[in-house]
Amino acid sequence: MKISQIVITGAPASAKTEFIERLKAMPEFSQFTFFEELARKLLGENSSGRDNPEDFHRRIYEAQTKRESKLGERPFITDRGTLDAFAFHPESINLIGTTFEREYRRYSAVMQLGTAATLGEKFYAQDDIRTDSIEEALKIDKALSKIWSGHDSYNYVAAEIEIEQKFKKFIALLRELIDQ
Repeated sequence: MKISQIVITGAPASAKTEFIERLKAMPEFSQFTFFEELARKLLGENSSGRDNPEDFHRRIYEAQTKRESKLGERPFITDRGTLDAFAFHPESINLIGTTFEREYRRYSAVMQLGTAATLGEKFYAQDDIRTDSIEEALKIDKALSKIWSGHDSYNYVAAEIEIEQKFKKFIALLRELIDQ
């Protein structure tokens, strides 16, 4: 199997965005299209998305599937995949009318980054968009693991006190997956 549609997922403060930005700057990943996280983008445009979770997660799902479909078989790396919304709002899967198996087939690999919330308060920061408490981030981390772990190529990179150690493990695993 060629690894070319890759989800990078994780709870708040897992370094998804930072690691994806690093990948964009690396020539070996120049063949990939990179997708930004839609939830953060949509909440930045209109924070009231949290008021109606069903509508918000449906909008994320529709936008995610649309941008992925436009690429056809071309390789991409996405900050969150279609199943992520269901970790935050499990009822959405029934409203959207899909299945885990159908969504797994959209991606050749899933890499979950562990949240800094596992390391304690000193390592976990909130902002205007990331309003989740440490307890909520840990709950999301577990929900993401539960949702994505059924994927044939699910991988988990635990949080590290030194972010560079985590990145080294992440990039080594990603290179190994792509070289399969």
